[in-house]
Amino acid sequence: MGSGAAAQLQKELVDYTASLFDEGFLNDQFTQIHSLQDESNPEFVAEVVNVFFKDSQRLLDETEKLLSQESVDYHKLGANMHQLKGSSSRCKRSLQLVRNEYLIVKAKLENFIKLEQQIVAAGGSIPKC
Repeated sequence: MGSGAAAQLQKELVDYTASLFDEGFLNDQFTQIHSLQDESNPEFVAEVVNVFFKDSQRLLDETEKLLSQESVDYHKLGANMHQLKGSSSRCKRSLQLVRNEYLIVKAKLENFIKLEQQIVAAGGSIPKC
């Protein structure tokens, strides 16, 4: 890929990032994380996003496991899961909604990381958000 390809990918990443902000998938916290990425650590955002994926998946799996038990231990669900209290069936529906939202965010952030990697592979630099 030549520099024209890198420039096109950079534009695509900037447009994609703007759409993620517009849709509410990214916020100022992401901007702060992205500002810490530089030439010396070009994989910083990808590393943070991958930690987010791992932690979120673990939390969803643990929550789903707790909710599948006959006697749900809500204390273990922690403060973040407090809203899920109620009947087990309502909690399971709520959990599925959370899982679906997580998968949407995961797919969008994976696409973001892929675009960054393509820019670097094409010899370009990552544009700032």
